[in-house]
Amino acid sequence: MGWLEGWRKRMLGGGGAATRQPERWIVLDVESTGLDMRRDHLLAIAAVAVHVGQPGPDRIVLADSFDVVLQHDAGASAPDRQNILLHGIGVGRQRSGMPGDQALAAFEDWAAGAPLIAFHAAFDRAMIDRARHAVGLAALTNPWLDLEPLAAVLRPDVKARSLDEWMAAVGLQCSQRHQAAADTLVTAELLLQVMPQLRRELGSRAGMAFADVQRLAAQRRWLPS
Repeated sequence: MGWLEGWRKRMLGGGGAATRQPERWIVLDVESTGLDMRRDHLLAIAAVAVHVGQPGPDRIVLADSFDVVLQHDAGASAPDRQNILLHGIGVGRQRSGMPGDQALAAFEDWAAGAPLIAFHAAFDRAMIDRARHAVGLAALTNPWLDLEPLAAVLRPDVKARSLDEWMAAVGLQCSQRHQAAADTLVTAELLLQVMPQLRRELGSRAGMAFADVQRLAAQRRWLPS
């Protein structure tokens, strides 16, 4: 094949799998001072990119990750020692973290409009948006997806609701549960576990419309409890 034919195939998208660019999805997890979305504070955000729709297998890109502890004056109120033991972010790390407005702006820049995925995403989304509002930033405009209902639709054979139950069902392990970076990684691994079923449902071997993935997850409400 001459150079002209090769150029024409590339321009028309017929140059083979190597010409396709992967989509960038972001899996994230947050840590907070508690579970009350109205009163507790965001402590940390961890996230990692997952590349989908590429020539090779869908993959987690560890080099494309984000991890930040937000500055929080734990001395302003009595620290919840049980909560600190759970997530491991002590008073010292809270005080020396990045100022909230800078941390949240940095995450927005890094996410760059990519879809955001979390397990029980409503909590993560509420904590991030509330923290942004507190420092004068608008809510993120990225599309969100809750992995729990999507996994339930794609794997109806698995009777699990919590992340721990899903981990046990599909054989995943987490180095340190309730630590944002570790929880993010195991959530991303669960996403990869259900990607083959997702592609079969959507009939896509390359890219896929994220809105179609969201609609598929919305079918969870029709599944029996």
